[in-house]
Amino acid sequence: MKKLSFILAPFTIIYGVIVATRNLLFDLKILPNIMPQIPSIGIGNLNVGGTGKSVLVDYLITYFKQKKTPFVISRGYKRKTRGVIIANDKSSALTIGDEPYQFFSKHKIGVIVCENRKDGLNILMQKNLKPDVIIFDDLMQHRYVTPHCLVITTSFNQIFFDDHLLPLGRLREHTTQVKRANIILVTKCPNDISLKDQLQIKHRINPQSYQKIFFTKLVYGKDIINKKNKKSLTKLKFPFLLITGIANSDHLVSFLKSKSLNFEHLKYSNHHNFGLSDTKKIKQKMQSQIVLTTEKDFGRLEPFFNSNELFYLPIEMRFFTKKKEDEFILFLKKNIRIV
Repeated sequence: MKKLSFILAPFTIIYGVIVATRNLLFDLKILPNIMPQIPSIGIGNLNVGGTGKSVLVDYLITYFKQKKTPFVISRGYKRKTRGVIIANDKSSALTIGDEPYQFFSKHKIGVIVCENRKDGLNILMQKNLKPDVIIFDDLMQHRYVTPHCLVITTSFNQIFFDDHLLPLGRLREHTTQVKRANIILVTKCPNDISLKDQLQIKHRINPQSYQKIFFTKLVYGKDIINKKNKKSLTKLKFPFLLITGIANSDHLVSFLKSKSLNFEHLKYSNHHNFGLSDTKKIKQKMQSQIVLTTEKDFGRLEPFFNSNELFYLPIEMRFFTKKKEDEFILFLKKNIRIV
């Protein structure tokens, strides 16, 4: 391990210089950026994947669509298309990416995917779509757009201050860039997180006067579902096959094991585009079993299975108290200047 660290260290230094120089150019306004005229929220992270960004986006959509018209602009990572695309009824996980497809199909809201978020913003304005709030997914490294409020997510088990820059660690940005955030969300916390742990984390992050830190947990549904059927999770008497293509499946696996469920886990890389060879292998293993997956993976696997075979386990982000949730919403609205 020490030998590997020694080999990777020079590349980490080079990467750090490149990233620091790029950020400096934006800070000095040498590289241009714009702030949308419409209230906007940027979701991002310092680490590579697995920090709960998509669950947060889903939470924000669910909240705002009660009384407002939210709109999501995303890169559409690992889609098979290029350029700016407005999601429509013919869209799929392949054409707009798994996460944007999940947001569009689940919530029936406006979604634009584009490599350059600035281009997506321009199209939104040209089409005169007029949402009440724009949610930019995975915006931390895309500095050509500055949102009214930047929310950074960091997982409880992999908080950014204990990590290193790529390729030695999993940081895409230096930890000093946390200064750009208005809100720091510590996600995937254990249900029994203590006040002492929270205070220690806050102390190490050392937020500025304009920043607030909140703690959240993941809550799984009681039923596994698809577009036509649902089954009680605790009543799964037979072994099933768990398929994941997410950055970190440990939390999900631990939850299922805590329910004493009998399953085999096939783990794929994050945003893996499933093909015929993958599904052939899966079907050979499943035999008469059902296949359980994540909501994000469901959109990529759905074309290969019927409604009796493939299910996903819903998941949502929750705060530990209603008071903290209200405080989060109030602070968020204050930053984006929306009532």
